[in-house]
Amino acid sequence: MACSPLEQFAIIQLIPIHIGNLYFSFTNSSPFMPPTISLVLLLVHFVTLNGGHLVPNAWQSFVEMIYDFVPNLVNEQISGASSVKQRFFPLIYVTFTFLSFSNLIGMIPYSFTVTSHFIITPGLPFSPFIGITIVGFQTHGLHFFSFLLPQGVPLPLAPFLVLLELIPHRFRALSLGIRLFANMMAGHSLVKILSGFAWTMLSMGGILYLAQLAPFLIVFALTGLEPGVAIPQAYVFTILLRIYLNDAINLH
Repeated sequence: MACSPLEQFAIIQLIPIHIGNLYFSFTNSSPFMPPTISLVLLLVHFVTLNGGHLVPNAWQSFVEMIYDFVPNLVNEQISGASSVKQRFFPLIYVTFTFLSFSNLIGMIPYSFTVTSHFIITPGLPFSPFIGITIVGFQTHGLHFFSFLLPQGVPLPLAPFLVLLELIPHRFRALSLGIRLFANMMAGHSLVKILSGFAWTMLSMGGILYLAQLAPFLIVFALTGLEPGVAIPQAYVFTILLRIYLNDAINLH
């Protein structure tokens, strides 16, 4: 039975590659993440080429809007000196732009949303979370462990509170990945289900043709709302990342 191009692309999800005793898998996520990063870099490069325009065009205004938006969030969420905040601006900026473009590229027909797969999303906050822990130890040394034990706690309760604080701390990175995966996967799954239902209704024909167009109108409406989910998910991800970073720096 013949398959549509989308079905063929969905079937070829794993291409095993063996190099000696090493095993690599080339999945659908692999060809979409490098173009996403390249798109961001090319956009910034061409906008800032020769210093940009004195009167910004649409693309330059878009890049400048993102560049102004992220520092404001860093200043609001991270306490301390301005020099300390600026150290983490590249991390927050790259995270926000990569997630935003990844989510938006997934709206293009026959493309792939890398943030809607659980094999990808836990890895996105994992390395920043390790970096945040390293920053905490560099800033406070062994005193960084004090975040596990609030002040004024009776000594007999200390072991239990340390355990209670350690468990959610270790699951912070996992919760970030699950939240991003669940929201992106839910929206795309709903659009796919309604698209299949709409196509089935139109294939039936009959006198209720206008009524059969209703599922298509719903699909178009949801497709218009999906960018309203893609950008806030990148925003929430980076907001929580900044909160965790602020906790490591200031031991809140």
